[in-house]
Amino acid sequence: MIVKERVDRILSCLESGKGTMEGQSAEQLLICDPYAVFYLTGKLITPGERFLGLLLQKGRTPILYVNELFRFDKDLGVVKKYYSDTDDVTKLVSPDLDPSLPLAVDKTMAARFLLPLMEAGAASFFLNGSLAVDLTRSVKDEQEKAALRKASLVNDAAMDEFKKLIREGVTELEVADQMLAIYKKLGASGYSFDPIVAFGDNAADPHHSPDNTVLKEGDAVLFDVGCVVDNYCSDMTRTFYYKKYPSKEVERVYDLVRRANEEAEAMIKPGVPICSVDRKARDIISEGGYGPDFTHRLGHFIGLQDHEFGDVSTTNFRLEEEGIAHSVEPGIYHPGIAGVRIEDLIIVTKDGCEVLNHYPKDIEVIG
Repeated sequence: MIVKERVDRILSCLESGKGTMEGQSAEQLLICDPYAVFYLTGKLITPGERFLGLLLQKGRTPILYVNELFRFDKDLGVVKKYYSDTDDVTKLVSPDLDPSLPLAVDKTMAARFLLPLMEAGAASFFLNGSLAVDLTRSVKDEQEKAALRKASLVNDAAMDEFKKLIREGVTELEVADQMLAIYKKLGASGYSFDPIVAFGDNAADPHHSPDNTVLKEGDAVLFDVGCVVDNYCSDMTRTFYYKKYPSKEVERVYDLVRRANEEAEAMIKPGVPICSVDRKARDIISEGGYGPDFTHRLGHFIGLQDHEFGDVSTTNFRLEEEGIAHSVEPGIYHPGIAGVRIEDLIIVTKDGCEVLNHYPKDIEVIG
């Protein structure tokens, strides 16, 4: 069923001019991103190469354009307009548009559908209205917060189970191949992204893909894992050590990353520039002598998708806002010395932030 409060927030953002890349106001928006359509209607349709559109207009019932292949009976509180593979999408959509007004479209709309609308003069001019959707989705409502909490609790429980897979002679792939069954046993519907399992020096590769590397004593064991629960994503990273406590230098690296994670989280509250959160973590690691080895932004926004619009980087000058959910994941990646990442998800609260992950961050030797 259409979530009116979310629709109203998007249209208000659009009308204010904050919701378009051009800063201009608009009263009609065509959304083609399947996840944005799901966010507003509760119906997930993956159309492939076919057109999917949700038209929002001030003071009118939303219109959902769907190919006949995806016909459904459920009442979503929208006008449903079906079309066949031989129908002209421009002729389908144009009669519902006000040609005297601009039309905002989202960044997902394919050029093969957008260009004919432009050529037909279906609107006075066209705007990129993605910000109206992205900014609205970035501030989670209570239902979304509850789902994110639940997904992270499952992820915490899964981390305990994943440790039990670690044994002498096991490979990264053998561990990774068992993770989905564990998630499903704990109540998840699937992965939020393919898991990262990295042994030894592979932990110094930030986006390592599990391979046939065999675990050996003294190795780092890095798990970057996430699952989907009630349609919302979790994402957490922990770094362990197999059978042997790490060297003094590796311990120092680990403590730098943990400090960067915890001190960045401690400063998050409404009104704080997001760029300053990244800067806090980056300064700690730089002062510890490993600045060049922190090679990525501090975090990303999360929700229905693991990576949503918005990041935690030195170039994001947006202010933290109650309801924003993002990761905090500093790392140091120095081949031959150490690879360490520690990641939590947080939700910004009225006067601080709620850390969704409760799995310990102390150095832990397993196996």
